[in-house]
Amino acid sequence: MIGGSLFLALILIALFAPAIAPENPVEQNYGATLRPPSREHLMGTDNFGRDIFSRVVYGTQISLRVGLISVGIAAVIGIPIGLAAGYYGGWVDSVAMRLIDVMLAFPGILLAFVIVAVLGSSLTNLMIAIGIGSIPGFARLIRGSVLATRSLSYIESARVTGCRDPRIIRLHILPNIASPIIVYSTLKVATAILAGASLSFLGLGVQRPTPEWGVMLADGRNFLQQQWWISAFPGLAIMVTTLAINLLGDGIRDVRDPRAQRS
Repeated sequence: MIGGSLFLALILIALFAPAIAPENPVEQNYGATLRPPSREHLMGTDNFGRDIFSRVVYGTQISLRVGLISVGIAAVIGIPIGLAAGYYGGWVDSVAMRLIDVMLAFPGILLAFVIVAVLGSSLTNLMIAIGIGSIPGFARLIRGSVLATRSLSYIESARVTGCRDPRIIRLHILPNIASPIIVYSTLKVATAILAGASLSFLGLGVQRPTPEWGVMLADGRNFLQQQWWISAFPGLAIMVTTLAINLLGDGIRDVRDPRAQRS
């Protein structure tokens, strides 16, 4: 409930950012640079006089967009691969899993790093790179779930009654493996947000002056000793967001896992 409440609050902040933020997040004010948190500027200002609170609020939009769209890309590609590999087996499984093994040879963040370096630094390319890097996890999870499901009696009954493979997959297998998909997708959103912030911090994701949390961390790293608030508040936003999503994912897993309910 705590994770769900925090995540709902983040969604509302992202939706109503223009009404919540007191100032333009990219407007520079050289008469108010490096001011500490105060009543006028709740989270202080950076070296360009930009209001940190406004930038953190608008950064919520970008971070949630990166997390949700990246996971959506990975799910749209990874789930069909896992379904085909697990259900048909044979050469389909061999080809699909060898492709996934090649992708798994690179850590997800490193694979995203390479893709962004090839495609160029932008928000769209960042989401594509993180999405592609997350495909192997979805494919392996779905394949394992299908392998455990396809030999059950209700699947055999559907085959006996004349159901074709696409119908069996769509109506009998996919609904019954929805729980691990939902839980994994939820937890993966937090990972995607962290990956997006990491790549932006390194200069390979969202570019300045866009108010993105990773960019804000990079902007404040040279001021940590005196003007700590420049990096502290976007870092806190990343921590709260990933914590909320992980708590939500754990809660969904507990609710949808019959074994957890019995215990």
